[in-house]
Amino acid sequence: MNRLIPNLFTLLNLLFGCMAIVSIMQAGLTATVDAQTGTALVVLPEKIYWASVYIALAAVIDFLDGFVARLLKTSSELGKQLDSLADVVSFGVAPGLIAYQFLRYAYAQQENGLDISTLALLPAFIIPCAGAYRLARFNIDTSQAYGFKGVPIPAAGMLIASFPLIYWYAANAWTVELLLNKWFWYSVILVISYLMISRLPMMALKFQSTSFKDNWPKLVLVAVTLLSAVLLKWLAVPVVFLVYVILSLAVKKNNKQDLSYSS
Repeated sequence: MNRLIPNLFTLLNLLFGCMAIVSIMQAGLTATVDAQTGTALVVLPEKIYWASVYIALAAVIDFLDGFVARLLKTSSELGKQLDSLADVVSFGVAPGLIAYQFLRYAYAQQENGLDISTLALLPAFIIPCAGAYRLARFNIDTSQAYGFKGVPIPAAGMLIASFPLIYWYAANAWTVELLLNKWFWYSVILVISYLMISRLPMMALKFQSTSFKDNWPKLVLVAVTLLSAVLLKWLAVPVVFLVYVILSLAVKKNNKQDLSYSS
C-alpha cells in the first residue's frame, strides 16, 4: 500500500495539469465592438488565470510526491516514469497552451487579427516539446547528483503560469502592453525552451550543510523571493526566475562537478 501513495500524489499532479488545460481551452476569446468608435475589442476571459492556480497546485504536489517517496522509502522506476509523464502535461502542455492563448490575444489586437494563421501560433508548442525532450533525457540518465543541468521543467512551467496572474492584476499599462506583444511571447518561448534543453548547470534548492560559503546563493535567492513578493506581487515570479538563473550561472564553476540531469 505504501508504494501506491507517492504514485497517487503524482496522479494528482497530472489531474491538476488536466484541469489547467480545461481552464485554458474554455477561456477562448470574446470579440465585441465599441459602440462609439466601431473599433473591435477582444477580451480574454478570466477563466485562464485559474490555469495558473492549477499549475501552482501541481507544482506543490510534484514536490510532495518525491518527498513522500523518500519518507516512505518507496522510490521506484515506475514512480520516476509516472512523474515525468505528469510533468510534461502540467508544466509543458498546459504552459504551452497559455502561451498559445496569449499569442492569439496579441494578434487579436491587430486588424483582422482573429483570422491569423495557425502557423503563427504553433511556436507556443515548442515549450511542451522542449519539456518532453528534457524529461526523456532525464529518464535515460543513470547518474544522480546534487543539482540540475538545464532549468527544471516545473520552474519553466511556473514562470509561464505566472503571466495570466500578472496580466489580470497588472498595476501599470506597460505590463499589459508587454504581455500583449507577440514578439515578447516568441522570445519567452525560445528562451525558456532553450534553458530547459540546455546543459547549463543550475543549482538545486537543497541545503546540504550549514556553511554560508556553500549556501550563500540559495540564501540570496530566498531573500530576493521574500522581498520581491512583498514589493512586486505576481511580478516576483519572473524576477525570482531570472535571479535563479543568474545565480546558478555565477556559481557554475563550483557546481559543475556535482550536476546531473533532473526533471
